[in-house]
Amino acid sequence: MAIIAASLAALGVAAALVLNAFQSNLVFFFSPSQVVANEAPRGKAFRIGGMVETGSVKRENDGLTVHFRVTDTVKTIPVVYTGILPDLFKEGKGVVAQGRLGPDGAFAATEVLAKHDENYMPPDAKHAIEQAQKAQKTVITK
Repeated sequence: MAIIAASLAALGVAAALVLNAFQSNLVFFFSPSQVVANEAPRGKAFRIGGMVETGSVKRENDGLTVHFRVTDTVKTIPVVYTGILPDLFKEGKGVVAQGRLGPDGAFAATEVLAKHDENYMPPDAKHAIEQAQKAQKTVITK
């Protein structure tokens, strides 16, 4: 009985550690409209996706820091990223950025992902844009 109880306790501890590690590495996706509506977590990492707004990409003199805006065609969030952008990163194209929302409302990205071909947009970003457009049409028709 003692061996069975010890085995169950060890299994319980192992399961708790695995679940804790999984939860701390879990990153959710939010659209710019959801971020503006305060649905995104403050102080925790998450992903934001949409289109890179045309004319919004600005590079600093250090050559690595880039400022741009991500939009779902309804709302827009400023993003700051320091690092090398993917070769396929362009204005008017789909993008997903991972990072945290800063106190100034700008999204501090630690990773930027871009589409891989002319017809591709990340599924989460495409869905977010479609939902934002539907919501905007609903508000306009009321």
